[in-house]
Amino acid sequence: MHALMMERPLLLSAVLEHAERHHPEREVVSAELGGGEHRTSWGEVGHRARRLATALTELGVRPGDRVATLALNTHRHLEATYAIAGLGAICHTVNPRLDPEQLVYVLEHAGVGVLLLDPPFLPLIGALADRLPGIKHRVVLAPAGAVAEELGYEELLASGSDSFDWPEFDERTASGLCYTSGTTGRPKGVLYSHRSSVLHALAGGLPDSFGLGAADTVLPVVPMFHVNAWGLPFSTALVGAKLVLPADRLDGARLADLLDAEGVTFTAGVPTIWHNLLTHLEQTGRKLPSLRRVACGGSAVPPSMIEAFEVGHGVTMVQGWGMTETSPLGAVGALKPGMENLDRAERTRIQAAQGRALFGLEWKIADPAGEALPWDGVAAGELLVRGHWVASGYLDHDAEVLRDGWFPTGDIASIDRDGYLRITDRVKDVIKSGGEWISSVELENVAMDHAHVAQAAVVGVPDSQWGERPVLFVQPPPGVEPDVAAVLAHLGEHLPRWWVPERVEIVEALPLGPTGKILKRELRARLAEATS
Repeated sequence: MHALMMERPLLLSAVLEHAERHHPEREVVSAELGGGEHRTSWGEVGHRARRLATALTELGVRPGDRVATLALNTHRHLEATYAIAGLGAICHTVNPRLDPEQLVYVLEHAGVGVLLLDPPFLPLIGALADRLPGIKHRVVLAPAGAVAEELGYEELLASGSDSFDWPEFDERTASGLCYTSGTTGRPKGVLYSHRSSVLHALAGGLPDSFGLGAADTVLPVVPMFHVNAWGLPFSTALVGAKLVLPADRLDGARLADLLDAEGVTFTAGVPTIWHNLLTHLEQTGRKLPSLRRVACGGSAVPPSMIEAFEVGHGVTMVQGWGMTETSPLGAVGALKPGMENLDRAERTRIQAAQGRALFGLEWKIADPAGEALPWDGVAAGELLVRGHWVASGYLDHDAEVLRDGWFPTGDIASIDRDGYLRITDRVKDVIKSGGEWISSVELENVAMDHAHVAQAAVVGVPDSQWGERPVLFVQPPPGVEPDVAAVLAHLGEHLPRWWVPERVEIVEALPLGPTGKILKRELRARLAEATS
């Protein structure tokens, strides 16, 4: 038999070792919670992660243990992520925006014994301490001596050893744990393996994905507790890019300062972040000369936002689609060859789709009977996916999740002949009026193209004549008194007349979940309460 290729385990520690060995001087810059910036490098991140791994081992952490982080995007959180996974334990990134009940649930359900947290979250955990008996050690991610009466991160790090070799183990070992947002019941745990995380990181760096290289400077606004910051802490190490971590500097002005000062070329986050940044840039006339690409995900991107970046700033916005169960990258909206020659309106229409599948993930759309539907851009059905970084089930959850080996996403979508995915709704949000479907996503996008609408949400309500009708919730820009008639006229110009809602509700702010998604169940509850 002919000799085959070597097999080496795909481990996150190997990703960090690569960055430490081949890009040791490339900067990792972190905003500090108390002000200022901390400047380090991939070489120093690797050095400190090894020290932390030995210190955690001395603290009693063993392979397979769940170690939680309750933290923002900082260099200490980055080091901890690599150290925990590298020693064979599981890094459980916890969303601090969860309500107390959900926070207790995910920490207890995961069986967390050690918790690393940023100082601002100490009061939150302190108030819940009696309900979290499993947590034996709390480590505060702060400079040396900054927090009294708590085990400090720098003090713990100082007890670690430099003479540490990352252990080798099966690449299918769990490396990370994230919980779904729990918008429809209790959050569910998704375990990521070293293998899936490394393959996902490779896919994230591909040219038609996030397109990262050693010359890039990357700022993940999306938090590490939101599906590992979309894999960017791993993709940047793979390619040796400069990494900028914003901590709590997420408002338009401070984010613009950081993007400009550090020469950021690529950044990623949810639409709300980019709305706030664009508002700041428009109000100040400011430019961001280094910025080339912005990735947006989490919810649909309005075409007006894509055009605002391109026309006003020469920045390409790429939309991505994914979910906690897909690690999250499933699709990125890069243009195909020749599409750059299309007129701007047509390019924007294509970019407003959720994108094309990355290698490593397959998808199909199916009708209610499970039959595959054609890729013609018209037929719409439930989106099902499978691939190297797609969940096969949930942590300690016995019910079968897959359908014939495919994961049901709960999204209603169409796929066109070029392979571009377009999400039209969630299964639970789809509106059927007079026997025909109304896309709440498309309604929301068109509404947000109007100057009087900063954010929009559409939900269906029962109707005796049509079965269901849409209701539009509008959050206007600050200081704007929206003209409802003008908004409805705008909808009528761009959508079928029968899609246009008869009812519009003006709200000061739309209710958001812990990952920034609009909570439509709360909007439905408001309507039901008003009706009753």
